[in-house]
Amino acid sequence: MSDLRHDWSRDEVRALFELPFPELSRLAQNVHAAHHDPTKVQLATLSNIKTGGCPEDCSYCPQAARYHTGVEASELLEVRQVVAQAEIAKANGASRFCMGAAWRRVKDGRQFDRVVEMVRAISDLDLEVCVTLGMIDEDQVQRLADAGLHAYNHNLDTSPEHYDQIISTRTYDDRLQTLDNVRKAGVTVCCGGIVGLGETRDDRIGLLATLACLKPHPESVPINQLVRAPGTPLESGDDIDLFEYLRTIAVARILMPASMVRLAAGRTGLSREGQALAFLLGANSIFYGERLLTTPNPDADDDRALLDDLGLTPLEAAPRRVPSPAK
Repeated sequence: MSDLRHDWSRDEVRALFELPFPELSRLAQNVHAAHHDPTKVQLATLSNIKTGGCPEDCSYCPQAARYHTGVEASELLEVRQVVAQAEIAKANGASRFCMGAAWRRVKDGRQFDRVVEMVRAISDLDLEVCVTLGMIDEDQVQRLADAGLHAYNHNLDTSPEHYDQIISTRTYDDRLQTLDNVRKAGVTVCCGGIVGLGETRDDRIGLLATLACLKPHPESVPINQLVRAPGTPLESGDDIDLFEYLRTIAVARILMPASMVRLAAGRTGLSREGQALAFLLGANSIFYGERLLTTPNPDADDDRALLDDLGLTPLEAAPRRVPSPAK
């Protein structure tokens, strides 16, 4: 695809943000139609396989152990429990199943062995399998790849300049190194950010420019809206304006034409009309199910009704990665 670029300057990204909304919308729709079927939306379901107790200090996260948010730490789920969730998700139309564990980094041992078993079992259901487990090394990603892992999620969260206002227990370079480890194992990258963290437009520009200069682009780009969790440092503040959020979606689509742009956390704060505009501007995936880790998500019946009203249909899973024989 000759129009894929990896050398976007911040001035170029800023110029896109500053376009009149109709012009930005036209550009985003044209790019989207050139690379995707605009009538298809991927449904992804997220399972929280291990809740709370995380030692990180992400200012937005109710799973951080140091904040008093009412989220209690739980044990890692059993393989059979997660497979049952995946079977229900597939029956309800999801083609991608994502699993999140509140870990700072992956540690070798019985728990990681269990996650590898989960990946293998869910891949056998012909679902795309994605995990988000914190920082991970090359050998660990390779084990997951051999089990059938399709994607690894590790978000940059915000711009490099704003990052230290949000988290101090992991550096931006740590995050980029994890993405590099994932690439070396041949696993696709799911990487995006969060808007509404008290950042400026320049920070949103910086985040998208960083993502768009990765080579290759992340195959999946989740754009989260902050869900304010009581007990976290960011429990209060101003929410991002709807049109600024939509501009972020549109610019992400233009910068990363072939990527899946995902409406992720915070979708409960979007009206049906806001979600419809996001789809028009190039979003082509939603997380589907009652919760996203510890935050609410729109009801599945409401999602199906919205997609039906818009004439949108679920996208099928990508060709599966065949797991290596279990050892």
